[in-house]
Amino acid sequence: MLRIYNSLTREKQSFVPNEPGKVGMYVCGMTVYDLCHLGHARVLVVFDMVQRWLRESGLDVTYVRNITDIDDKIIARALENKESISDLTNRFIRLMDQDATALGVEKPQYEPRATEYVPQMLSLIGLLEKNGLAYQAADGDVNFSVRKFPGYGKLSGKSLDDLRAGERVEVDTAKQDPLDFVLWKHAKAGEPFWSSPWGNGRPGWHIECSAMSSDLLGQHFDIHGGGQDLQFPHHENEIAQSEGAHNCDFANFWMHNGFVRVDDEKMSKSLGNFFTIREILKKYDAEVVRFFILRAHYRSPLNYSDVHLDDARHALARLYTALKAVAADSVQPVDWSEKHAVRFRKAMDDDFNTPEACAVLFDLAAEINRGKSPVLATQLRSLAGVLGLLQREPQLFLQASPKSAEELSVESIEALIADRVLAKREKNFAESDRIRSDLLAAGVVLEDSAQGTTWRRA
Repeated sequence: MLRIYNSLTREKQSFVPNEPGKVGMYVCGMTVYDLCHLGHARVLVVFDMVQRWLRESGLDVTYVRNITDIDDKIIARALENKESISDLTNRFIRLMDQDATALGVEKPQYEPRATEYVPQMLSLIGLLEKNGLAYQAADGDVNFSVRKFPGYGKLSGKSLDDLRAGERVEVDTAKQDPLDFVLWKHAKAGEPFWSSPWGNGRPGWHIECSAMSSDLLGQHFDIHGGGQDLQFPHHENEIAQSEGAHNCDFANFWMHNGFVRVDDEKMSKSLGNFFTIREILKKYDAEVVRFFILRAHYRSPLNYSDVHLDDARHALARLYTALKAVAADSVQPVDWSEKHAVRFRKAMDDDFNTPEACAVLFDLAAEINRGKSPVLATQLRSLAGVLGLLQREPQLFLQASPKSAEELSVESIEALIADRVLAKREKNFAESDRIRSDLLAAGVVLEDSAQGTTWRRA
């Protein structure tokens, strides 16, 4: 049985969905005012992996990943660029979709935009006000009264006394308590607004996820996910709003992927170590990046460096090399009774242990290299496909176009191979050996056989 680490209970628990055979999963998505970065890539790939495994396990998954398309940063960036908010957000949504597709991320069933769910947010705020958990402040904002919700802090483990001492507390004299957070922001000059019972304004950030998840998945659903940075205050506030309005449990399981670090330092623009997905894909193949993310357990820190990406590239090449030597059917169901598949399932059912699942792939590749079994080669491709890997023709990956000017182009390599063929025909073996050595020094491995010469990047 699948066991998932639940951030709410701080332990692994057997996963039993609310409705047998069906899973509702909500993941906090992007705020679309800039290009997606490596941290976003991890969220996209991790929860794509989760929904793939749930489906492979025979479950009917409804996957929702929201888009925040109204926010202080969005408004500021649109003003800075002198463009409309819709032009800005639509552009970055298109770019986000391109990045996700490149990384092999499947589209969720639903990608609700915050601006499409304002009526549901207003309804939710109305319920909170009716339940005595929301009030309108003197400045026109509608706030959530944190101290009136008894369970506040249960996800993050933070006590109200600790929070009151000053950790991440906004200073706002209009609030009844500094811990209170905004549900509805009163309209400011020049900003977009919607009408509401509390006057013109726009939603606060936290309320949107509560409204969209409950509308699409119901008031009580199975899995809520996101980055570890969202655990507090965003997800804590979601629980307070949702349970305070509906008087029932919100999500059964809370999943949080770990932080991304760069060369063992926190990734941040101020440190100059901030990388967008597009910058990384200029240097590394997108499947290599996906593999790099999945080689680490989703809850562990992910340390980005050229050394680690190069290692991931070489490791993925080893898997493709095993497939290259043996004809494998491209699309076949996994044989789950086969011994490697049994180990693979055991790993994935243990809180999505992708590092162990990847280790199984390498053990399988080693057996393929020894026995040249087409059946095992098909099994390797099929098992890796569960993780969204190894679905290309091996030669296409192994001969992938260079990502840097220092690497030889396909045309240059094939021209040198033709020169080597001519040298061998003329029995100029010194020239033939020189060309092989030069190519090897340039990171190109030649493989001679009765059928001719093939090559791959080292």
